[in-house]
Amino acid sequence: MFQAKLDFSTFVNHCKRRAWAFYNAISCAACHFKDGRGRPPAFDGELGHGLLLRLSIPGTDANGFPMPDPVYGGQLQDNAILGQTTKGKYKITYENIIETLADGTVVTLRKPTYIFTDLAYGNMSGNLMVSPRVANQMVGLGLLEAVPDSHILSLADANDADGDGISGKPNYVYDIESHSQKLGRFGWKANQPSIKQQVAAAFSGDLGITSYLFPNENCPPGVDCNSIPNGGSSEITDIAFNRVVLYSSTLSVPARRNFDDKNVLKGKELFKSLNCVGCHTPKMQTGNTYSITGLRNQTIRPYTDLLLHDMGTGLADNSPDFAASGSEWRTQPLWGIGLIETVNGHTNLLHDGRARNVEEAILWHDGEAKTAKDKYKQLNAQQRSDLLAFINSL
Repeated sequence: MFQAKLDFSTFVNHCKRRAWAFYNAISCAACHFKDGRGRPPAFDGELGHGLLLRLSIPGTDANGFPMPDPVYGGQLQDNAILGQTTKGKYKITYENIIETLADGTVVTLRKPTYIFTDLAYGNMSGNLMVSPRVANQMVGLGLLEAVPDSHILSLADANDADGDGISGKPNYVYDIESHSQKLGRFGWKANQPSIKQQVAAAFSGDLGITSYLFPNENCPPGVDCNSIPNGGSSEITDIAFNRVVLYSSTLSVPARRNFDDKNVLKGKELFKSLNCVGCHTPKMQTGNTYSITGLRNQTIRPYTDLLLHDMGTGLADNSPDFAASGSEWRTQPLWGIGLIETVNGHTNLLHDGRARNVEEAILWHDGEAKTAKDKYKQLNAQQRSDLLAFINSL
């Protein structure tokens, strides 16, 4: 099977053509192992695990993108090659947060704090904003891209006109290829308008590889980048880049398991009664004009509305991203969630991987999702088990 990655030998040959680079990983698969989901580092200094730190300061550039840190750029690349000094490292400490359910069950949550170390190019900005981002699983991306804008916008309720406490809103972001604002639908804050731009941004920020969409290297002040040979312009050919985009667009969604199990069916009804479906919309229809014919006119069940929702202060990164505020996140698709452990060997969830399982992820919900979380806390042990069985069947 074709793998959307640079294998090690290809990467080494690529590096021989470049005199320097800053990056987080040497391949797409280093973070999206088996096209799956990343996690926080298991120990200080672990590399290639699938968590990176976005960096920004207040304000936006001319196209609305967040302003990067003036020295370290838009994310911390914690790796470097060919004798260059790594930008820096980070460590994570966790504070325990206790949630007590109605029946007395105690659940311990983890709240992460990020500490920068070994900064090689001076101080970071005094008003720096940090947003940790775990690599998402890649299944079903083309199907989500094939959903018409009109359907996503029909789910929006920015002013909560129906009074249900849920006010999903779209993110509008800059599309580099068309030089226009488009509906955002990919990334933790729906800050990318297309799979193509998402892939190009990952090549640039995560792998340190330029493309025709992102032609500039990640170069901190103090490094004379113009005098150092690189891998050419662009460092990934258009043919190779387009193959990765096609691969990323056509990864299928795993089939559901145990969908007719009686406990799973009870959990499905609880998912509805708690109004989890208010954000995790079960069903969508792809359009009839998408570029990949086989993805047209498909009924899909991603359990997302692809809209932004305020998730409260506990999950806030306080880093705005186009129309997304510091506490707003795109509804995470739930398809494939029950196979993360099988594929990736962990069950870490949420944008920074702080939740160690589905229950912890639910208990971090707040803001627009507070009512649903509070209802979950009132369930008895069997009901909670049924609900979790349903979610893990997706």
